[in-house]
Amino acid sequence: MVIHADGLARSFRTRRSTVEAVCGVDIHVAPGELVGFLGPNGAGKTTTLRMLTTLLTPTAGTATVAGCDLLSDPVGVRRRIGYVGQAGGAGPDCPVLDELVLQGRLYGMPAQRAYVRGRELLGQLDLTGTERRLAGKLSGGQRRRLDIAMGLMHVPELLFMDEPTTGLDPQSRANLWQHIRALHEEKGITVFLTTHYLDEADALCDRILVIDSGRIVAEGSPDELKRTLAGDTVELGTDAPGHTAQLAQALPGATGLAVAGATVRFRVPRASTALPVLLRQLDAAGIVLESIEVHRPTLDDVFLTLTGRSLRDADSGAPEAAQHLEPALPVS
Repeated sequence: MVIHADGLARSFRTRRSTVEAVCGVDIHVAPGELVGFLGPNGAGKTTTLRMLTTLLTPTAGTATVAGCDLLSDPVGVRRRIGYVGQAGGAGPDCPVLDELVLQGRLYGMPAQRAYVRGRELLGQLDLTGTERRLAGKLSGGQRRRLDIAMGLMHVPELLFMDEPTTGLDPQSRANLWQHIRALHEEKGITVFLTTHYLDEADALCDRILVIDSGRIVAEGSPDELKRTLAGDTVELGTDAPGHTAQLAQALPGATGLAVAGATVRFRVPRASTALPVLLRQLDAAGIVLESIEVHRPTLDDVFLTLTGRSLRDADSGAPEAAQHLEPALPVS
């Protein structure tokens, strides 16, 4: 495993009490995976990420990251991981290529190797031609790609990305998605990213972890998580809602049947296979359909079911409070 964490926990002390920001999470990430980490503000997402990247010492638990023990060898962890933070790390008054060379030199790369590696990354991330431009003069999408290049300079086996597309326009987000996919699929880099865009997690991630109140409450592929909501929602407008409801109720796996006026609503595991059967039955009964709609569950539906709130709504609040509290003494 590239990340193997068991019982990872972090406490923070306020003047009156101790806050358990992360309560013993287990995280296992295999080589080559692209894993998304979702959670509302205050759920422990940022605290967990800071622990895995050695920026915060765990109160309890054990973890190895990129083959190094998080507690006994944090320097080894830092040498083997890349980190792309929300705020970005490039100096606004530094030329792009100089910034990359400096980053490589900080990791002990010879100057010539750092120069070659910097140019290589600029080509891979569509930044050719920006070598002498000041980082502060780049567009938002270019700056984020420069941040990724900085995180990749030392050829890490694991890249952490903290909300990489926040603040970008839709076109820049889509462009950055392509580059993240290429890093994952073509270069084989293991990626662990946090995001508050559920469409981003759905489009990019092999697997998703959902954290709430300091605990992992669900994990699986996007499709696996959606299937936990008992399938697709079907809405039928009909001239005989009562009879239609009786036929729908007889479908294998049908749940949540509701009738409102002329509309019949229900869930089935797979609408693509259930609807042809139902439509033949309705036609044989002489029932006229006025409308039909199928809604596949979304990750936002999953998040709402798991946490009782939409991630879009949850992430509009205050930052994770635990970042501003004093650390408690480690548990022995």
